[in-house]
Amino acid sequence: MKVLTIVSHPRRESLTFSVADRFVQGLTDAGHEVEMADLYGEEFHPLVFEQDEPDWDNPRKSYSARVQAEMARLKRNEGLAFIFPLWWYSLPAMTKGYIDRAWNYGFAYGGAHLPHQKVLWIPLVGETEDSLKKRSFDTMISHYLNVGLAGYTGISQSEVAFLYNTLAEELESGDEINKHYESMFQRVYELGYTYSDSLAHK
Repeated sequence: MKVLTIVSHPRRESLTFSVADRFVQGLTDAGHEVEMADLYGEEFHPLVFEQDEPDWDNPRKSYSARVQAEMARLKRNEGLAFIFPLWWYSLPAMTKGYIDRAWNYGFAYGGAHLPHQKVLWIPLVGETEDSLKKRSFDTMISHYLNVGLAGYTGISQSEVAFLYNTLAEELESGDEINKHYESMFQRVYELGYTYSDSLAHK
């Protein structure tokens, strides 16, 4: 399976990219073909200017060359994965802008749907699981990603895999912290390795 992994973080030497590398390793070890989109590294512009503004009267509108290239990259992959830090309980502006521009009218909705079998969302959450669930933020975020984005664009399988406590709160010893991060990396590796398992059971 061809899986496009879309990563959003301004620093290549970050936990987000370490997670992405482990996820891609899992995909590769399972025999998947992987393409990675480093939105910051590629200097993707997240703002929608007039050329990429949806035109409700013209679903065949010709978007900018950058967006057309991104649409072509999306079409040559069968699965998607988004890896990003959770900022203000939502997507980073870079990730949201990518969706605003690339998942555009006439391509992802408006008489058309995205061609992907699955999308996996991997948000890195600074706080603990209990803290995120306290005000039902986990439910809100999952509903937005699974229904508001994936469901609306025709992706039948959408999953959210939160990685909690990326700041290692309440962990005091170096051994505890190391075990926490190693457990996180192992989990994300398994998410990559088993990416298509649920599809096989359909």
